Amino acid sequence: MTVDMTCRCPWLDITKIDYVSYHDKEWGVPVLEDNKMFEYLVLESAQAGLSWYTILKRRKGYKKAFANFDVAKVAQYTLADEERLLLDASIIRHKGKIAATVNNAKCFMAIQEEFGSFIKYVWAFVDNKVQVSNINDLGDYVATSTISDVLSKNLKKRGFKFLGSTTVYAYLQASGLINDHSNSCKRKQAIINSYQSLGLEWLQC
Repeated sequence: MTVDMTCRCPWLDITKIDYVSYHDKEWGVPVLEDNKMFEYLVLESAQAGLSWYTILKRRKGYKKAFANFDVAKVAQYTLADEERLLLDASIIRHKGKIAATVNNAKCFMAIQEEFGSFIKYVWAFVDNKVQVSNINDLGDYVATSTISDVLSKNLKKRGFKFLGSTTVYAYLQASGLINDHSNSCKRKQAIINSYQSLGLEWLQC
């Protein structure tokens, strides 16, 4: 199967069909549900120090290992569960990251209790407006921003782990709080066009 690279982001590896599908269907689409936000949080924290594709290939494994990303269930995982997952070849068997996922589930629920939802908490960091970047080529992409710096610091203050500014920036890209599709990418405008139906405002950065 061949993939037409025309009008897609310059970073995309078109030899990886599952990567192309992720780009075309998910990356940068605004997330307005806590369950999906938690899923991306699990996956992005697991990705820290690795390539995103390394985690994407294991997404089904993470879904099974972490109870279909049910935050309440993951928050109840015990040390025995963590030890069990260290033997699970379908995920990255990193003791610290596995423990962090359980820890982060508890912190995630604490935010839900305080703010009513994680969505309300995290979208406040962009003033409830999608940040639309001006990207023409690979050199225009950044790894962090003021927003990711502030959010990462706040998450760490609340006890989250494996969520430095670079990881948080990738999280914001994936979940659509930041639209980092290139100006020539067909997905950029398509997603912007969806903002009205989602009741979202956007800000050109």
